[in-house]
Amino acid sequence: MNNKPAILGGPQVRTAPFPKRRTMGEEEKQAVNKVMDSDVLSAFFGSPGELFLGGPKVKEFENNWARQYGFKHAISVNSWTSGLMIALGSAGVEPGDEVICSCYTMSASASCCFFYGAIPVFADVDPETYCIDPDSFEKLITPRTKAIIVVHLFGGAASMDRIMAIAAKHGIKVIEDAAQSPGILYKGKPLGAIGDIGGFSLNYHKHIHTGEGGMLATNDDEIAQKARMIRNHGENCIETTGVEDFSNFVGGNFRLTELQAAIGIEQLKKLDRYLKIRQELAAYFTEKLSAIPGLDVKQNDNPNNSYYMYPFKYHSEVIGLPRTLFIKAVLAELPAPSDFEDTALAGGYLKPLYLNPIYQKQIAIGKKGFPFTLNAEVKYNYAKGLCPVAERLYEKELLLSPLIREPLALSDVDDIVKAITKVVHNAAEIRAAFPDVDDSVNDYV
Repeated sequence: MNNKPAILGGPQVRTAPFPKRRTMGEEEKQAVNKVMDSDVLSAFFGSPGELFLGGPKVKEFENNWARQYGFKHAISVNSWTSGLMIALGSAGVEPGDEVICSCYTMSASASCCFFYGAIPVFADVDPETYCIDPDSFEKLITPRTKAIIVVHLFGGAASMDRIMAIAAKHGIKVIEDAAQSPGILYKGKPLGAIGDIGGFSLNYHKHIHTGEGGMLATNDDEIAQKARMIRNHGENCIETTGVEDFSNFVGGNFRLTELQAAIGIEQLKKLDRYLKIRQELAAYFTEKLSAIPGLDVKQNDNPNNSYYMYPFKYHSEVIGLPRTLFIKAVLAELPAPSDFEDTALAGGYLKPLYLNPIYQKQIAIGKKGFPFTLNAEVKYNYAKGLCPVAERLYEKELLLSPLIREPLALSDVDDIVKAITKVVHNAAEIRAAFPDVDDSVNDYV
């Protein structure tokens, strides 16, 4: 057998493309056609009345989601970005408030703060869970801290027991961003409503989807009422609520359509099956990769994980290759991907958010520094080095495999493992052929 690495001209481990992810089936098509035949593609009214809460499919989708995962309230929205904005408004966040956010996540998990004039303050992440480190969270609390947005990254859960205890001690609202972790329990409790309010993404790349969309979850009646108001032009209906506090009732059109809800109803039926497939693939990955020195997969030993992606840590000093070269060599052993979901290996994930220009220049809304200037006595720090764990993961350590999805089989994962093993065994030869390559960031997008 010719074991020469493909990057050096040897044969590939695999040439056949990986199976494509197909998300829409006959069930979704039939459901959409029924809505089309009804000619009611969205039934929301932005004024008081029965349809303020949407049409029959929206309500059915919300009820099914709440019942399936044990939430008192499920509230559909047109995107999880909208959902984050609604969550902050429902939690009572005001201009000048500080919201503690993960630095290592998608931008909207922090930029949502700007819509209420709040200021993101970034916590570092736990090197094992990749979610907010409770110790880092606690150190950032000030009298201005109103909320924390906890991101359950890659499908795993943050350390919610400690986070909830710290938040309760200081009177801080907890918002769970479970965009990548639908259907997952943390110590018997569903992610998304352990805190005050949370939610999920129904974006195309997520486990199940409606193209774009999201679902909020809460067990708090008052928060649920305000979330529904913000979703649908709440300023038109505030007099019907009986509330005395009118703050944050200004709403928008953040509504899901009947078409999307019909798709979501059918997609939700598939979620548990998809989770089981991903968990089986992840268990195989973990079993095989744990035997390779220099690859740290111990954070993947929890079967209660949705595995939006398969994360693991890379130690270049053990393998003998810079991360970028390692990724390039592994990808050379496999068919060229047609898009991200066909990519076997990527590194870095996303740059820590505070390193982006919006924080470096502290200009968000308008040109005068709003909202950073609201607390004139505070100098907000977004300098490099602020969150060393996240920076180390981004720059050197983190590897991700998006090929942890249906309809892949164990044999597909095995080919990825073989490609990784082949590169590791030939690391010295590969390094000799590329002596000038250094570690550098390889964002997953």
